[in-house]
Amino acid sequence: MSAEPMSTNAPGEHGAATVPAPAPAAGEPHPAGQAGAPRGSRRAKGPRGSGNGALNAFSHAFLILWVVMAAGPLVWVALTAFRPTADYLGDPMGLPTSLHWENFVRAWTEAKIGRYAFNSLVILAGSLTGTMLLGSMAAYVIARFTFPGNRFVFLLFAGGMMFPVILALIPLFTIMDNMSLLDTRPGLIIAYIAYSLPFTTFFLTSFFRTLPTGVQEAAMIDGASHTRTFFQVMLPMAKPGLVSIGIFNFLGQWNQYLLPLLLNNQDENSYVLPQGLAALTVSQGYAGDWGALFAGLTLAMVPVLVVYAVFQRQVQAGLTAGALK
Repeated sequence: MSAEPMSTNAPGEHGAATVPAPAPAAGEPHPAGQAGAPRGSRRAKGPRGSGNGALNAFSHAFLILWVVMAAGPLVWVALTAFRPTADYLGDPMGLPTSLHWENFVRAWTEAKIGRYAFNSLVILAGSLTGTMLLGSMAAYVIARFTFPGNRFVFLLFAGGMMFPVILALIPLFTIMDNMSLLDTRPGLIIAYIAYSLPFTTFFLTSFFRTLPTGVQEAAMIDGASHTRTFFQVMLPMAKPGLVSIGIFNFLGQWNQYLLPLLLNNQDENSYVLPQGLAALTVSQGYAGDWGALFAGLTLAMVPVLVVYAVFQRQVQAGLTAGALK
């Protein structure tokens, strides 16, 4: 027997013959209508909406205006720092014709901006380290352990953010005076830590809750203590959140003026940078040395801008890490 090819007219499952549809003649429409047309052959045609274009134009204009309002004063201060006082008094909004670097020399030496910046760095090194260490430890315990009063302790830290610091100035001054911590660096460091701890703990508590529990349990099964688990396992995993809150604390403590004015106001040589800038504004305003004044303001802005520019990606990653997980 010779094998015969399968006929296209072979009966189907139910005995009905399957007959192919005849191909349409040239110029005739497809019998299936538009449904038989190949996909992608039809293009959506219609008037392009002008609403999106107007919205994009408005949003871009608003962003440009926002950039000008935010960065304009900073650029003006930086440019004015290179101008002599005579040029500034003649045309306050003009551009520098030449770079007068001696303004920065006078601000650094005669106005003691260098000493004030060093004092701020020393105090910030202690306060930022203490804030991050104590805040991360408190947040880890609140987020990962269940104990009586857990919720109450968390609400105490959250309530600390709602308490205006100005209401605590008189009790704080009395406590610091009784403990002989007025006009001392340790006293100011402790005040900075207490000021920044509520927000740090609140932020890191939410971040530690997003971390996987299996890693912590595996470390405990392997015999790691709570301290080792925290410092070697959980703390490295929380690096994005630590960097984010660390930047916020750096900016807040670097620009802090009210607490140093209350607790560190006796010796001018111990002033931090915001206090020094306030004193520079008064002294240089009476002396008429506006070039040195704007140079001092520029020197005070540089560390903040550098820190934010370097760690901008880490800040964004830390703010979105909790939502992504």
